[in-house]
Amino acid sequence: MTQAAETLISVIIPTYNYAHLLPRALASVLSQMAADVELIVVDDGSTDATAEVLAAYAARHPQLRLLDQANAGAAAARNHGIRKARGRFALLLDADDELLPGALANLRTLLAEHPEAGMLLGAQVSVYPDGRERLRLPTPVPGASPRQLASRYLLEKRVSISHGCSLFRRDLLLQRPYPEHLRGGEDVAVFAHLLVSAPVAVTRAPLARIHKHADSLRHNRDNEEARALAMVREVFAGLPPECHSLRRRYQAQRYLSLFRTALLAGECSTARHFYRCAFRLSPWQALRARHLRKAIRLLAWW
Repeated sequence: MTQAAETLISVIIPTYNYAHLLPRALASVLSQMAADVELIVVDDGSTDATAEVLAAYAARHPQLRLLDQANAGAAAARNHGIRKARGRFALLLDADDELLPGALANLRTLLAEHPEAGMLLGAQVSVYPDGRERLRLPTPVPGASPRQLASRYLLEKRVSISHGCSLFRRDLLLQRPYPEHLRGGEDVAVFAHLLVSAPVAVTRAPLARIHKHADSLRHNRDNEEARALAMVREVFAGLPPECHSLRRRYQAQRYLSLFRTALLAGECSTARHFYRCAFRLSPWQALRARHLRKAIRLLAWW
């Protein structure tokens, strides 16, 4: 039997200038390695001590596979790791997060119970900068049509998918790579495609600690409208035609998100523009109470 057939799970860690946090992520995986698991780290052109940290770990752990690339962003690093991986499934772990003990064993058990699954979702422990922790449980994902599933994920927010506590069938990731031209939200297009492509299995077992450090809580607002529209295009490019009737509502939702951000920043003119765009696309969504109350705060908004 070949190595490719023997490897069940590939844990892929993309990293860029996280030398100070990378040991925590590496240790969390190496402590639960098994014969059917491989660990790949993709260095996305780091300029800090990442190379030295990885070299030291590789010397002690020969099963660690290291990949290097010129800086191209997290999406490109994930795609690189997915292409080079051997596992039937891939777990993508951010370099600032960590697997919880027993996570891989729990996933292996869940796979044995649901061999048809294309995606497995587990619980996560969110860790905030002030030290607070919150357990987030996954919601069940019942069998439904692709349109119903896409609506639950994109519009109703009834399905939550995150890196670190999710396992993806690698062939599906190869079919729908992460959009490398996007700088934010690129995972939504991939998650939506996975959700409608194969059955989903869920476990309430916590699989990862997701650290909400200051960097991960900041948002880059440069060219935010163009980036939001590009994300909408990417999301629906990977969905079957029956889902495309949801596009206007999802685009309106993106505009309402931009509206809230601009309003909080005190940018009234920009907020009015975003609200108008949302209203034209989906009046029903724009007039929902939580959005309308904010819009009323703007004088002469129409």
